[in-house]
Amino acid sequence: MILLLGLVMLTGCAESIEDLSGRMFTFPQQSNTGRVKLNIAQQELSVVTLCHRSFTDLNRDHALFSLATSSKSNDFLIFWDGANKEMEPIIRDKKTEYRGFDYKPNMWHSICTTWDSKSGLVQMWFDGIPSIKKFSTSGSNIKGTMMIILGQEQDSHGGGFDINQSFVGMMSDVHMWDYILSSCEIQNYVDEHYFTPGNVINWNALDFQIVDKVVIEEKIQSCH
Repeated sequence: MILLLGLVMLTGCAESIEDLSGRMFTFPQQSNTGRVKLNIAQQELSVVTLCHRSFTDLNRDHALFSLATSSKSNDFLIFWDGANKEMEPIIRDKKTEYRGFDYKPNMWHSICTTWDSKSGLVQMWFDGIPSIKKFSTSGSNIKGTMMIILGQEQDSHGGGFDINQSFVGMMSDVHMWDYILSSCEIQNYVDEHYFTPGNVINWNALDFQIVDKVVIEEKIQSCH
C-alpha cells in the first residue's frame, strides 16, 4: 500500500476500482490541479440522490461535488458560497440557495441532495435535517458524457479549475442513486447504519482516477 501510494503521488495519475469503505480522500493543499475523477456508466439521469461526507476548515467558496457535461459545466454541482454562507445545489446551470445550515469547520458533515427532472424539485438533507423543497429546473435530463470531479469546480467539461474554489480537507462515502431515497434511507446513511449503496456511484466499488496531490487514508473516526 505504501509503495502504491508513492506511485500515485509520483505519477500524479492513477486509475482503479476499489472498495473505499472506512477510507477517505485527503486533499491536503489548495491548488487548481489536485482532484479525483469518478467514472460512471450512465449517460442520462432524470432523477438523482447524491450523498457525501466532508471535513474542512475552509470559510471561502468551495465545490463539494462537480458533474459537468459537454453542454453544461454545472449539470449537478454542490457548492458552498462562503460570502453568503449558503449551500448551493446548481442543477442544469440553475442555482438554488439554502441558508441556515450549521456548516461548522473541522468536523464531518453529511450532505444529501435530491432532484427530480419531472417536478423540478430539489431538496437537501444536512446532517440528517431536511431543507424545504425548492423548484430548480424541470423538463430536461442530465444527458451526455458525464465528467465527475471531487476537489475542483468545473467551468468547462473536465477543466476550467479555479484555485480559489478548490476543496481542502477530507471527503468520504460518496454515493449516487438514480432514484429518490426515502427519508429513512437518508437517515441511515447519515448515521452510518446499513443502507443500499449507490447504483450510479458506489463508494464500496469506486471507479476513480487521482490527479496530483490527493491521498487515500483511513477515515478519521470519533472514539467513544
